[in-house]
Amino acid sequence: MREVAVIGVGMIRFGRYDKSVWELARDAILEALQDAGVEFKKVEALYSGNMYRTNLSGQQILQQIGLTGIPVVNVVNACATGSTAVREAYLAVAMGLHDIVVAVGSEQMGKMGLLGADAARREESVEGILGSGLMPAIFSTAGVEHMRKYGTTIEQFAKVSVKNHKYGYYNPRSQYRVLLSLEDVLNSRMISYPNTLYMCCPTGDGAAAVVLAPMSRAREFTSKPVKIAASVLTTDPYTDRVFALPDPNTMTRNAAKLAYEQAGVGPEDLDLVELHDCFATAEILHYENLGLCPEGEGGRLIDEGETEIDGRIPVNISGGLLSLGHPIGATGVSKICECVWQLRGEAQTPDRQVPDCKVALAHTIGLASGGACTIHILVR
Repeated sequence: MREVAVIGVGMIRFGRYDKSVWELARDAILEALQDAGVEFKKVEALYSGNMYRTNLSGQQILQQIGLTGIPVVNVVNACATGSTAVREAYLAVAMGLHDIVVAVGSEQMGKMGLLGADAARREESVEGILGSGLMPAIFSTAGVEHMRKYGTTIEQFAKVSVKNHKYGYYNPRSQYRVLLSLEDVLNSRMISYPNTLYMCCPTGDGAAAVVLAPMSRAREFTSKPVKIAASVLTTDPYTDRVFALPDPNTMTRNAAKLAYEQAGVGPEDLDLVELHDCFATAEILHYENLGLCPEGEGGRLIDEGETEIDGRIPVNISGGLLSLGHPIGATGVSKICECVWQLRGEAQTPDRQVPDCKVALAHTIGLASGGACTIHILVR
């Protein structure tokens, strides 16, 4: 298989728009193409991730840019939809099927409310039988279990939100650019204990795109190609557990093991992690799932500032989902864009640039029937 490089990235500010979702995707793609110095007529395939407007989403986007007759693959994979589209594009280039490809993730959610509510209303749902299938409840339950086992406190979870909003404040693409104190987070409306309002990610609209090429051709387009050293996709395996407690951990742990092996690195080699902080509790869980610290020590990691920009392993310097927002189809691609900017030394503002960033990890997880988790490791 060939080595694959990211040669261009583009992303609109997450928020709420009057434009169609196809126009949002168009804007992100055009920015990525400009960044790569590639004309769209040179693109050989499009991989489009969209969760809620799945009917020929990629073809709809092509109508905004150009009907060049290229193959289009439309991807749906829960919250890992966009990052799965990137993986499919990566595989196409790695296997020599195409040279120049675009992967885009887009979503228009507006104020759609609690994630998982639609599934919870279906007749076959376990809602009300084994417990809540809503995402706030799932990650709150996981957080409470962590508190029970390891003594993690609500203040430690709240510090995640304070940290991520701090960096989101400096990110021009963040949906909510606000600085929050620990008291602000703890005193905001309780959604599902221990997650308060500011410990839950907002929904919204957004789009992000990447342009990929074989590494052997990357310097035809950019002086700063970023290599995709690992691209991994897992689903939730069977485990012997209480089914009233959905498992948000195992498929991330499995994906991390595979990704580190594929890239030939370990968690100690990472300079940046962009992980799926859909809730503040999730970030601390994933510190441990990704091997950033031993099990049970996620609370210590946030207490000691190790995940700050000047800490041992900076995490979610984009602002994470908590500040950036979570338009599902766009989320996974946005994390890869952030890693690329950091590796190039182009993080938009000095307050967010990780010094001498050489190895970055982008993680996205979607919980559904079997779920999906992607991990991409990118190197300068």
